Amino acid sequence: MYTLPKIERFQQQVAAKYHLYNSVFITLPFDAIDNTGVLLPLFHELCVKGFQQKLSPVEIVNLFIEKYGNPTDEIEKLNLLFRFIQYVERQIVLFDAIEDAAFSTVNNLEGKGSLREIKERCDTAELQNQWRSFLQEFKVRTVLTAHPTQFYPGAVLGIITDLTEAIRQNDLHQIELLLAQLGKTRFIKKDKPTPFDEAVSLIWYLENVFYTTIGEMLHYLHKNNAIDAQLDNPLIQLGFWPGGDRDGNPFVTPEISLQVAQRLRTSILKCYYSDIRKLKRKLTFTEVDVIIAELERQLYRSVFYSRGELYISQIELLEQLNQVKCLLESKHQSLYLDEVTQLIHKVQTFGFHFASLDIRQNSKIHNLVVSAVVGHLNQEEYLTWDESKRRELLNTIEGTVQASDFAVEIVAQTIASIEVMKKIQQQNGELGANRYIISNNESALNVLETLALFLWTGWHQPTVDIVPLFESVEDLQHAAQIMEQLYTHPEYSTHLARRQNKQTVMLGFSDGTKDGGYLMANWSIFKAKEAITAMSRKYSIEVIFFDGRGGPPARGGGKTHKFYASLGSGIEHKEIQLTVQGQTISSNFGTPESCRFNLENLLSAGVTNVLFAKKESDLTSEDKAIIDELAVIGFEKYTAFKQHPKFIPYLEQRSTLNYYAKTNIGSRPSKRKAAEQLDFADLRAIPFVGSWSQMKQNVPGFFGVGTALYAFENAGRWTEVQALYKNSLFFRTLLENSMMSLAKSFFPLTQYMENDPEFGTFWQIIFDEFTLTKNMLLKIAGHTELMENYPDGKASIKMREDIVLPLLTIQQYALMKINEIRQGKADSTLLETYEKLVIRSLFGNTNASRNSA
Repeated sequence: MYTLPKIERFQQQVAAKYHLYNSVFITLPFDAIDNTGVLLPLFHELCVKGFQQKLSPVEIVNLFIEKYGNPTDEIEKLNLLFRFIQYVERQIVLFDAIEDAAFSTVNNLEGKGSLREIKERCDTAELQNQWRSFLQEFKVRTVLTAHPTQFYPGAVLGIITDLTEAIRQNDLHQIELLLAQLGKTRFIKKDKPTPFDEAVSLIWYLENVFYTTIGEMLHYLHKNNAIDAQLDNPLIQLGFWPGGDRDGNPFVTPEISLQVAQRLRTSILKCYYSDIRKLKRKLTFTEVDVIIAELERQLYRSVFYSRGELYISQIELLEQLNQVKCLLESKHQSLYLDEVTQLIHKVQTFGFHFASLDIRQNSKIHNLVVSAVVGHLNQEEYLTWDESKRRELLNTIEGTVQASDFAVEIVAQTIASIEVMKKIQQQNGELGANRYIISNNESALNVLETLALFLWTGWHQPTVDIVPLFESVEDLQHAAQIMEQLYTHPEYSTHLARRQNKQTVMLGFSDGTKDGGYLMANWSIFKAKEAITAMSRKYSIEVIFFDGRGGPPARGGGKTHKFYASLGSGIEHKEIQLTVQGQTISSNFGTPESCRFNLENLLSAGVTNVLFAKKESDLTSEDKAIIDELAVIGFEKYTAFKQHPKFIPYLEQRSTLNYYAKTNIGSRPSKRKAAEQLDFADLRAIPFVGSWSQMKQNVPGFFGVGTALYAFENAGRWTEVQALYKNSLFFRTLLENSMMSLAKSFFPLTQYMENDPEFGTFWQIIFDEFTLTKNMLLKIAGHTELMENYPDGKASIKMREDIVLPLLTIQQYALMKINEIRQGKADSTLLETYEKLVIRSLFGNTNASRNSA
């Protein structure tokens, strides 16, 4: 049977359905909405034509009011714009639900990158034994973070889930009911969520998506003889940051960490209890029924009649399930054996922790804590020593401290976090919380002092991995030398030996891009991985890389599976670990179909690297020299841009940067420090990248790329970069992800700034680099349009950008009016209302760009 091309499947299953259901939605009667549904398409059409005619957002809005509206004053005009926002927000939800419903149709779940395709490749190449060995060693860990890059409240997420199912079933009556419900459901949270609220929201995905999906994947591998029932290797693991990520978030307390860990344990026990209840209806056989009934009773008491006590352990649960398995095989013709085996795999994978809670804190906080601790232990002399002497003699500082010894809150809470990790391990097992991540790690001493903090709390031989996070370009350049200092340090070497000589190193894309620009950040991380790999192999340490990858390419996202498949043999690749956040959770892992597709693609990337990658595809020394040159040129261009005197004022006065803190969508502050003056170093990457995205300029995803490529063209060396693009998957993926950033840019939106007396020249710098980068990338790819080789992805972006165009226009309109007020050219009484307009449009703009920037 002929299968339609992917783009045609998208047009049929997504585009056509959206237009159909949207026509239903905009005709639904809502209280206080009046004729908004009729006016919005007219406003949208005028936005399209207006930008084509180079009108400003203010001119477009005023023209619309003159032509179609009859508000008597500015207040009525603003009320209409707020109603437009309400409609567009819900159109975005509708589009999300339609895309989710069509996922398994648009994407071939059994095609390239699937477990089935991997198995067939291995069978064809006669690599069945290597495939089994791979599964006994390789791991994928997806770590859910609370970084606020999607703004749907829980009620709306529930509607998306129900709407997705109704669309999948083509249930028109139910769709209409849900659209009506959507129109009356509040999108905005009045209060800022707590870290515990964030944790509860993400645990929904663990319970409703990951639990079932991972269980089914493991079952498939078992049925195809790739793994046995006694799964020794936790092939797929889950990590969790809400409630553990203390870096810059004063609301994440040790008490919150403990509450989140307890909620994770309760959630996984509920999942087991639900599965046991289902099994009880099937396993009605002699002996087996008694065991299952007792398991149900013990789990029920542990979940519903418990204040933290457990009435069964993980070991006991596995023993009982294995006994059931043996009885089914020996006495009951293996009836329902598959269901029992699948539950055994789940218990082996999720334990009693569900997802490992990572604890993270900034090295600068640790400096304060260590100073306080050595002072308390009467060892102030330590603070006078240089770094080398501190490393050498750190172990001579003996003594024990506890959180209650310190009056300074941040010191007490940091010590308490370590104490809480020990308690979580006692309650949930070691995997409950066994990683401590040091962000802004600048030296080996940062790691050694963190280990010392564990020892000073009386936790000798801690069952914890200390994970340095290297982020800035400078820190990435020194990372391998720092790791060597750790590997050769006697105390740390002993600690690593207790941890099976495995060392996890985290590398952060977000702050690297903010610091060094797109090319330099990505290339610095690649080089750091190669250097750390070589250093680790020298000392017989198995290094594991943990990537802080956000959704957008500007934060390390993009085509994730291609990225991992392209790293080559010079980078350790026995595990893939990455952060997943915000809209990337819902878009890539929000449904069982998308979750399975993306997890299987990560496994496929690992297989490609380990079993199928050929050394000829590794970057040669000449290739690396070319990328080095490109990265340096791009870095110089970006650095000059960042140092422009209008860089910070532009972000503060022309973007949404100052409004992120007012959105109540995340528990964490938008800056690391509460100072009034904006310090670029303290600016978080999400508001930074998001602000460029809101303006549809997407600077962090492309700036400097065009200048670098043009330098080679201008020097008569174009054939070198062209050959590199053709032969290197890494370089090609890097540039393709940048193309995505360009495809999501829309400069007509801000073209009114071209003649701005203060920022006109600065805007032109950005636009010129955008134009140059676009031309260079089209030339190197041999395309006439951006993302030409991903027509379905391009179509999805185009539809989302089209839906959100009225919001973009309204947001820029409000920002322009705010600037008029600040310049004394307009009435200040409406300032707060315009600011609310900016914030409200910020929600919808971001939700629409699931993989924004």
